[in-house]
Amino acid sequence: MYDLIIVRLEESDQGLIGVMVVFGVVFCFTLEPDSNDPKKFSVPAGSYRCRRFHGFKWRNTFEIIVEGHTAILFHAGNVESDTDGCVLLGSTTGKLKEDRAVLNSGATFKAFMELTQHRAEFDLLIKDCF
Repeated sequence: MYDLIIVRLEESDQGLIGVMVVFGVVFCFTLEPDSNDPKKFSVPAGSYRCRRFHGFKWRNTFEIIVEGHTAILFHAGNVESDTDGCVLLGSTTGKLKEDRAVLNSGATFKAFMELTQHRAEFDLLIKDCF
C-alpha cells in the first residue's frame, strides 16, 4: 500500500496535471514539468521513496528519491515555470496569465506538511493515465 499516489491526468506543453491521494483520501491537484521539456526533469511513472528534506529555499518538505537526481521536492508554486522537476501542490486548477496552473498552492502545501508532520518518509506511486 502506498502512502501517497499521484495520478497524472493530462499533459501539455504547460506541464503535467495530476491528482494526489494522501493516506487513501483525495487531497489536491499537482503540477509537474511536462515530459517533453528538454530543460526540465519529469519524474518517470513508478514507485519511489520520499524522505524529509531540509534545504535553504524549502526548509521543511519531502524529497522524492530518484536515482541520478537530487532535490526533487514537493513545494508551493503555481505554474510550470515555478518548477525544474519538483511537484507543485494546489487545491484547484486554472489559469494564471494564460498558463495552466494549480491554485491556492501556499495553503495547500502547508496543509500537506501538517498531514505529514509526524512522518520522516513515505512511499509514493506515480501513475500516468493519458
